[in-house]
Amino acid sequence: MRYNKTEVITMEKTMTLNLRVNPTVKQQAEDVLKQLGIPMATAIDMYLRQITLTGGIPFSLSLPKA
Repeated sequence: MRYNKTEVITMEKTMTLNLRVNPTVKQQAEDVLKQLGIPMATAIDMYLRQITLTGGIPFSLSLPKA
């Protein structure tokens, strides 16, 4: 939400995002998010915003140790 100079609240436009994920991973993530009280769409939005804020993936990526 954004406020303009006259203190009127305007909602940001949204866009639909379609993606394919492993059903088990999706269900596990939904279970965690439900406990946190965060809808999946909000969690995805948070992730995308962190990419923008950090200029990259917001966690370290590395190969697993053998």
